[in-house]
Amino acid sequence: MFTFGMASAGDGSVSGFDPLALLLMALMVEAYVGEARLVFRFVPHPVAVIGRLIDWLDTKLNREHRPEMDRAVRGAVVVLMVVVLTAGIGGAVAWLTRHHHLGWIVEFLGLIALLAGRGLYDAVRRVKTALDADGLDGGRREVAHIVGRDPLQLDEHGVRRAALESLAENFSDAVVAPVFWYALFGFPGILVYKAVNTLDSMIGHKTPKYRAFGLVAARLDDVLNLIPARLSALFLALAAAFTPGANPWRSFKVMLRDAGKHGSPNAGWPEAALAGALDLALAGPRRYRAEVVDDAWMGDGRARADQKDMRRALYLYVVASLINGMWLAALVVVRYQV
Repeated sequence: MFTFGMASAGDGSVSGFDPLALLLMALMVEAYVGEARLVFRFVPHPVAVIGRLIDWLDTKLNREHRPEMDRAVRGAVVVLMVVVLTAGIGGAVAWLTRHHHLGWIVEFLGLIALLAGRGLYDAVRRVKTALDADGLDGGRREVAHIVGRDPLQLDEHGVRRAALESLAENFSDAVVAPVFWYALFGFPGILVYKAVNTLDSMIGHKTPKYRAFGLVAARLDDVLNLIPARLSALFLALAAAFTPGANPWRSFKVMLRDAGKHGSPNAGWPEAALAGALDLALAGPRRYRAEVVDDAWMGDGRARADQKDMRRALYLYVVASLINGMWLAALVVVRYQV
């Protein structure tokens, strides 16, 4: 038997919070306050610690004079080391939650740090606000914080499309995938996912330096996002039914038709769903600092995204995030009834 939010130790005694209830509370708190920056002024942020470890291993093991195969093997070893280490730390935190009445506090703060739904919303909203207040220069300045492409090559419509594509893709990475992997494997699941996601963002590039060294990191990140990316697209399409001016049927149609056109096996799903929902054309040719990506367009609508599209996309994102929380709440209720 479960009491709400508390897990049974098997002998009738209480042994800490039910992890799913803890995650649901963390989602609600993070949506309101963000990632608890005040706490992480005094202690290192877990993603920052993982990033420093990856950077150190990259410096030690990824030497340009080594052959490609050797660098690929070393990159695989880095992934294995980081995954094993974070799984172990995550397991220790989960054990503390189950076996100590106050152990849940550590996991709760860790969850708030590893969820980034509010941060993503605020980042995209800042792009919209900057375009309103400071025009193209302000929009370019803000969008540079969330996309890798060259902002100087973007006009106002391009700045908006870049922000909307980031909103859709990162809805999966920052919101849906962490919840999905935590629901399956608890704190080890979310911590390993964030570690792999960080590995991919730091070394999973197709540049000469990382093409071999980051191969395993990039492929593992693709695997871990296969289901969450498709769930994210489904949530966005469902959210379109509750968003003024959005079209859920068109979202489903464009998602199923155009997701495979994207260069990524995962990013195209939520991006196509968003494009269809708002009758936009997203993706297409894009200029990054090191390369030009000649992707196909997704969606049959307008490429000239405007501020109204930004408002509707943020509204759609909030509703989709609520849907993501609702399926978790349903799991908590089912657990409560067991």
